[in-house]
Amino acid sequence: MEIKYKHLDNNFEYDGSQIDPSWAFRKLQLKGSSVISWIGSMNIKSDNLKDFEDVGLEIKSESMIHFIIEHFDTQPANLRLIYHRQRILVMILKELLSDYGIISKREGDDIYIDSKKLTVSIATTSISSMKIHFGINIYSKGTPDDVETIGLFEICNGENSEIFTENNILDFIANVVNSYINELNSIELDISKTNVF
Repeated sequence: MEIKYKHLDNNFEYDGSQIDPSWAFRKLQLKGSSVISWIGSMNIKSDNLKDFEDVGLEIKSESMIHFIIEHFDTQPANLRLIYHRQRILVMILKELLSDYGIISKREGDDIYIDSKKLTVSIATTSISSMKIHFGINIYSKGTPDDVETIGLFEICNGENSEIFTENNILDFIANVVNSYINELNSIELDISKTNVF
């Protein structure tokens, strides 16, 4: 399965419209299944909400890593499949955090560190594609007052030193994406080598 990856250097806000179908093609001329990442704020407008549970809630942050994932490999698009892929992505993040010595807890599609929420995510489908938005707080500043949150740059090791900085955050982003793409490609290879009767 070919999945194209592009990290955007320009900082812009995630407002929920980026999860619309074919956003990567319309805005970036990137055709096919893709992962787009960038760093920016988040403030989801009410008309862009996809989760019924989020209606009436503030979903915002001053600084996040955003991943927009779009798959075209299943027609018609399958909501159950994209939620499974979303969980794979979340578990990959948990595994990579563990590689840095960070203990985290997963509850559904959310990651918590010391009971503080690190991530937001939603999966959805259109007629033509399946999509995921996955956001990881860089700082907790600007997040809703009624939710205790944490950002990657606020996580310290046992010596009280920051684990993530401007110097390594882009490598971490790429590691998350490449691990996700490799996992899906590994599944495809396993399917192709399975003797089915």
